Amino acid sequence: MKRGLLYTLVASLFALPAQAALTNGVAAPTFTTQASMAGQEFTFSLTEALKTGPVVLFFYPKAFTSGCTVEAHDFAEATGEFKAYGATIIGISGDNIETLNRFSVSACQSKFPVGADRDRKIMKAYDAVMLLSYARRTSYVIAPDGKIIYSYTALLSPEKHVTNTMAAVKKWHEAQKLTAQATPP
Repeated sequence: MKRGLLYTLVASLFALPAQAALTNGVAAPTFTTQASMAGQEFTFSLTEALKTGPVVLFFYPKAFTSGCTVEAHDFAEATGEFKAYGATIIGISGDNIETLNRFSVSACQSKFPVGADRDRKIMKAYDAVMLLSYARRTSYVIAPDGKIIYSYTALLSPEKHVTNTMAAVKKWHEAQKLTAQATPP
């Protein structure tokens, strides 16, 4: 009984509206961070990634927890489809790089990078800090022009982040095709 009550209390503390604070159309804060992909460290730059297409940026509370592992696995499974639309994926958490080296191989299946935000600067810039300095489960899609075109927050549920961000990337891609067709040669 106590455990159920505690869970309900904690869940209610995190029960915020399912939207992120940064709204569509605003400029996404630029950042560089230490990241890992396939267990290999490198510096990830949002500015550089946007040169190749949209970026799906998702924040997750902690590597190797059940919901975060599910979310990373789901993004890994969808990486090929995101790439087909020109999108890059990066996950961000407050975990250290050593932990992310392992997480990038196991949960992310070496398919996309995860970045370390130990000082929480990126989380703060994207209004994705949750109680106790963990990242709030928030996803953004950022267009190549640096503007946010989609945002979604669901603190306790990782299930819709991939589906929703994929829909936003597809919508962006279709708009780009229509614009290209309407522009005379």
